[in-house]
Amino acid sequence: MNTNRTLAIILGGGRGSRLYPLTKDRSKPAVPIAGKFRLIDIPISNCLNSGIKRMYVLTQFNSASLNKHIKNAYAFDKFSEGFVDILAAEQTRHHSDWFQGTADAVKKSVAHLEIHDYDDILILSGDQLYQMDFTKIMKFHKEKNADLTVATIPVVANDATAFGIMKTNREGIIEDFVEKPPLEELPKWKSQLPEEYTSQGKDYVASMGIYVFSKGILSKLFDEKPEATDFGKEIIPYAVSESNYTTTSFPFGGYWTDIGNISSFFEANLKLTEYLPEFNLYDNVNNIYTNSRMLSPTKCFGTKMNHALISEGCIIHAASITKSVVGIRSRIGKGTIIDECYVMGIDYYQTLKDLETNPEIELLGIGDDCTIRKTIIDKNAKIGNNCTIIGDDSLADIETDQYCIKQGIIIVNKNARIPDNTKIGL
Repeated sequence: MNTNRTLAIILGGGRGSRLYPLTKDRSKPAVPIAGKFRLIDIPISNCLNSGIKRMYVLTQFNSASLNKHIKNAYAFDKFSEGFVDILAAEQTRHHSDWFQGTADAVKKSVAHLEIHDYDDILILSGDQLYQMDFTKIMKFHKEKNADLTVATIPVVANDATAFGIMKTNREGIIEDFVEKPPLEELPKWKSQLPEEYTSQGKDYVASMGIYVFSKGILSKLFDEKPEATDFGKEIIPYAVSESNYTTTSFPFGGYWTDIGNISSFFEANLKLTEYLPEFNLYDNVNNIYTNSRMLSPTKCFGTKMNHALISEGCIIHAASITKSVVGIRSRIGKGTIIDECYVMGIDYYQTLKDLETNPEIELLGIGDDCTIRKTIIDKNAKIGNNCTIIGDDSLADIETDQYCIKQGIIIVNKNARIPDNTKIGL
């Protein structure tokens, strides 16, 4: 399947309030994941691995770090038609307000799309973790002669209420669609699915927020539903209900998770430390691309590690690191215990000369003799010596200048300063 005539639009999301405080100073697609990547690297890498090299990223909040990352990571040569461009919300003669939803963001960006020659538009989310060969959904879309194709996964009843749910027939045609149905109405939304899914209680077909539109269809839908601002709530249900549109469901059987809140973000990262994680970082073909920083190898001194994912450029003296992800340039002191944590790392090295000549400079990273569990430590934080930071499901949500607690997980803020002997979560 030739994907050279496909344009990809990656939705950067709104304020990202459910991922706060990780989105306090950055947009959701710019949030670091897996120690060395950012969320935006996932859909961009899936596109590149599928031969799609023309991409727009739509964003409007805290986009400076995202712009810098994309500029440094995805520079195509002048002889290529490839690009990854940021389209931020902007005031024009026709639109004076910000993006009001997913559909509104795309509608206000249509003028930028029309300068390109293309056959299909692929719309993706910027906050999901998955590996997908988009040539398969594009081929399915062509074979079904569809106007709109929605990528879908089978889910159980408890998860179905958080997704757009559809009823499909055996040919993959979407017959009905509802956004986040209440639990009591779920029985009528069961679809005919293979036994391998129904045996697991997966009786419902859920939208992944990945859409393929044939050329001209998006503009036609926008003209027919000028007040619509959201794909899941308005555009998709309308297209399904209209007989003049062919809407199909493309079943995806691989690993996929929505990074919607702190809990799902934390769990997705820790799952990468499993013996054979469902998300494969070690694929010879489907690479995950990012900004190449040319960092040195990590150094460890007497540290016991078990199910630990350690990024480049770290200096580690810790006693133990268990079921944790450690980001680039992290520094962890002697005797420290790290358990079920995501340590995002540091943006720059501090040299001995800098520390010796300027006594006001604080040594970033985690100090000596700390015990840290169920915690996310954002970039460039300093945690002093003999600190105890332990998250637990019983903890109430709180927010301070230096840290937050959400869903039982402690998040040490970016650039936070945690003094010696601090105890959090006990």
